[in-house]
Amino acid sequence: MAVEVVMPKQGNSVESCIIIDWKVKEGDSVSVGDVVCEAETDKSTIEVESTADGTVLKLLYAVEDEVPVMQPIMVVGKKGEKVSVETSTQSAESEETQEPHKKEEQVVKTGEGDARRENAKTAEKATGISPRARAVASSSGVDMSLLQPTGPKGRIIERDVIEVLAGKEPLTPAAKDALLKKGLSAPASGSGIGGRVLSSDLVDSGTTSGSVVQAAMDHVEEFPGPFEEMTVRGVRKVTAKRMHESLATTAQFTMNAFADASSLQSLRARLKSSAPELGLQKVTINDLILFAVSRTIVQFGYMNSHFLGDKMLTFKHVHLGCAVDTPKGLLVPVVKYSDKLSLKQLSDEFKRLATESMEGKAQPDDLSGGTFTVTNLGSMGIESFTPVINVPEVAILGVGGISLRAKEDSDGDVFFVPHIGLSLTIDHQAVDGAPAARFLKALCENIASIDLLMAL
Repeated sequence: MAVEVVMPKQGNSVESCIIIDWKVKEGDSVSVGDVVCEAETDKSTIEVESTADGTVLKLLYAVEDEVPVMQPIMVVGKKGEKVSVETSTQSAESEETQEPHKKEEQVVKTGEGDARRENAKTAEKATGISPRARAVASSSGVDMSLLQPTGPKGRIIERDVIEVLAGKEPLTPAAKDALLKKGLSAPASGSGIGGRVLSSDLVDSGTTSGSVVQAAMDHVEEFPGPFEEMTVRGVRKVTAKRMHESLATTAQFTMNAFADASSLQSLRARLKSSAPELGLQKVTINDLILFAVSRTIVQFGYMNSHFLGDKMLTFKHVHLGCAVDTPKGLLVPVVKYSDKLSLKQLSDEFKRLATESMEGKAQPDDLSGGTFTVTNLGSMGIESFTPVINVPEVAILGVGGISLRAKEDSDGDVFFVPHIGLSLTIDHQAVDGAPAARFLKALCENIASIDLLMAL
């Protein structure tokens, strides 16, 4: 008896998957546990395994098709067994019913288009110059008598105009107008800024040997030029939807601060040169910031919350979302119970999640459940920015780069100290500015004394 293999459910938030590669074809033999296809969720890539033994009788979807979870994707049974798939049959019948109307409409539109194209071709033959060539020549002030036709049956086409324009300096509007109305010629380069041809540079076409009219542009091609069209799907589609929802449903407000990074850099240097057996050499500045956030936010419960409109959930533990730039787009893996992890444990867990996210192997549960998010653009030279809240969280921290800032001591002397930029965006529906500022101030103090914070 034939058995359907379904698209497995991937966590509570995944509603559909896109098949990106079939590992089997119809007629192949499969066993339970064999990988039959790769599919992309909105967050990661998964391998779908067969749940039946037998012969692949039917593949119900093609590569690039989007499949709802728990829907059949293939049928497995005995070789030669007939397949009857109700859902696919209904879909085929629906398409067949609509097809005559589509074909009829297509014939009408095609006929209209053919008539328009035929009229255009007739006009081109009658004038000896194509409409596009005429438009380019007219807008650029080109004397058509200078053009050498290379088109079919001796017609002047767009490339003939472009050939004249190539590498020439542009004309000012006044020069172009005078060129068209007075029959003058333009030199290869004018007296204007950057060689721009002015009206005073124009000369009588009879006195200039071999002069060529200049273009108002260096290169002409069909507007708007080449472009690539891509379907918005997967991570990009989800990110777009969530960012729009975040800005549309919250009252976002950002405040910026700078924390003394002297101790941060000093501790990072000591960890990097520590004994290999301690496993601390790969701890980064970002890991130290995550540690400081996890220890600071527990003192400010209102920052570690979800705002749900008519109620708020305040969490006792910190589940820290950490934004990761992956080949497929922005992902936010969550370091769960980060307030209970040591610096090394937090660093190792974040690196594991980041690696799996980069490789497209992160599981849906690894990418959900955050209570506060940190996003770091410091390595790209950004000092401060406005991060967008990952709703329903009430805040997000943006981390910038380290730069020198002036500081005055008690004697009035000014010196420069490394500072790290911090940008805190809050949902003003849930958190007011002053309480959020108190959290940011405490975080700056903890970062400035990161070595003491680790002793707590």
